[in-house]
Amino acid sequence: MSEETNREEVVLQGIAASPGVSHGPGFVFLQKELEIPLYKLDENQKESEIKRFEAALLQTRSQITAIRNEVSGKLGEEEAQIFDAHLLVLEDNALIEETINEIKQAGYNIEYCFHSVSRRFIEAFDSLDDEYIKERVTDIRDVAKRVLHNLMGHSGVSSIAFDGARIIVSEDLTPSDTASLDRDRVLGFVTDAGSRTSHTVIMARSLGVPAVVGLHDVSKKTSAKDYVLVDGYDGVVIINPTEETLFRYGQLKEERQSLQKIFETSISLPARSSDGEEIMLMANIGGIEDCEPAITNGATGVGLFRTESLFIQRDVFPSEEEQFKAYRAVAQKMSPHGVVIRTLDLGGDKQISAFFEEEENPFMGFRAIRFCLKHTDIFKDQLRAILRASAFGKIKLMYPMIGSIHELEQANQLLEEAKSELKKRKVAFNNDIEVGSMIEIPSAAMIADLLADHCSFFSIGTNDLIQYLLAVDRVNDRIAHLYEPNHPAVIRTIGKITAAAKNKHIKVGVCGEMAADPIYAPLLLGLGADSLSVATSSLPEIKYLVRRMNMQEARKMADDVLRLTDPRSIFQTLEDFYLTQLEEVFNTKKKSGS
Repeated sequence: MSEETNREEVVLQGIAASPGVSHGPGFVFLQKELEIPLYKLDENQKESEIKRFEAALLQTRSQITAIRNEVSGKLGEEEAQIFDAHLLVLEDNALIEETINEIKQAGYNIEYCFHSVSRRFIEAFDSLDDEYIKERVTDIRDVAKRVLHNLMGHSGVSSIAFDGARIIVSEDLTPSDTASLDRDRVLGFVTDAGSRTSHTVIMARSLGVPAVVGLHDVSKKTSAKDYVLVDGYDGVVIINPTEETLFRYGQLKEERQSLQKIFETSISLPARSSDGEEIMLMANIGGIEDCEPAITNGATGVGLFRTESLFIQRDVFPSEEEQFKAYRAVAQKMSPHGVVIRTLDLGGDKQISAFFEEEENPFMGFRAIRFCLKHTDIFKDQLRAILRASAFGKIKLMYPMIGSIHELEQANQLLEEAKSELKKRKVAFNNDIEVGSMIEIPSAAMIADLLADHCSFFSIGTNDLIQYLLAVDRVNDRIAHLYEPNHPAVIRTIGKITAAAKNKHIKVGVCGEMAADPIYAPLLLGLGADSLSVATSSLPEIKYLVRRMNMQEARKMADDVLRLTDPRSIFQTLEDFYLTQLEEVFNTKKKSGS
């Protein structure tokens, strides 16, 4: 650090997006506006201009597909799916047709016409009072910039270039910006915009660097001479930290790294509580490529196999045969452990233009089981594929976003039809395959006891359940503070779901982010969850914690929490319990001077 750190320390609070502590010189990346040429076309030039536009769209599709494949190979399928939304922008008929009409009617060059039309789209979406739609504006802006570069004959969208390792500070970062970064030089991300689910965050977590988003004006408060510290645990950014601050955070970083090494000592050991109870700790995956990391980190199966990645970013949905091979591969890879395959959860932020119309609130619209019950041919292809794969491993089937008994009965009826069709074809499958329901909307939680009569297990999806219970859009940074897993309504609802499952003698697991949080995992188990399914990276800490927990004490703690009414008191109780379980670790570290 140099004389720049003599400048006044500025502390900013944002949204903790990717864990970790990092500091270094800041690199302020500001989006540069392209200079768009403008000239009038002769009538006989319009057709060739349209062909130039079509060629640029094809070129852009090829570039985005290449980036997607690169990201999939380096970071994983979940991160690569970010670019599926970009490919959908290129298929937007309204955007394409309006651009072509603009050429024909206004008679200007394609660069100017496309820029005008795309800017209208961006401004229209940006004006909507919907944080989800606003966040998707980033996709349109990113794709439009790439198309314009191709139309203007540029070699490609310029990458973010800088010397040495830096903290990236920006208004926002598009997926293309992030994909172009030299990953070895990125110390962290800090942005004005964004939420916990923004593209920057997803990429930051995959890169393993800390990120804080939703800071509103950090790019204006930071200059090229500033030194920046990022605390991705508490959502704090400090511009020009003092030596005392750096020392304090240096200790925190060392402590976190030391703890991680301790957590990893339990990877190969069973997830058994200190009083001898076995807990199923499983992984959430998106495909076969996620299986090896799950096994390496000690998963005892897959609690959530998201199947959407097989369907997105393609012109034709996968056939029954293609799906069967994908499901079989995962079942065989995870053997002898089980795999819970969630049926298609398209909709929300995972849309395919051929099947979805624009909705004001897609997360509460035509999605998941609602889509499947409408498109029964697509649904039954998947059901048959899952059934066939069940002959090759321990597979369970699970429906997403069930909201009524009628929906569950309809889905089960289609499953029976799929079984009959396979029997006629003399194809082997597990006729007694277990069928579960995700409990992630309030109506399902309220009738959990009734749903339990029609399925073999529950899986609580806490991400959606919390946002629907509290009416808090989890991608809206303006109300992020209201998204409280420690709200009494959330905890009481989860307690009712687990109690209903126990009364009906069926298993219940949790596969949302609460399960991966060591503060909340003991509560979920204490409330009666039989299993937790988490992101692969969270497995070591959760398993280490489980092995030091006494389940009788966890149940008592859960009973105490159910009687509390203040979210702050609830969180304090949960934090105290967590610290007590790891008291030996923290005391050892104190004695060693850490």
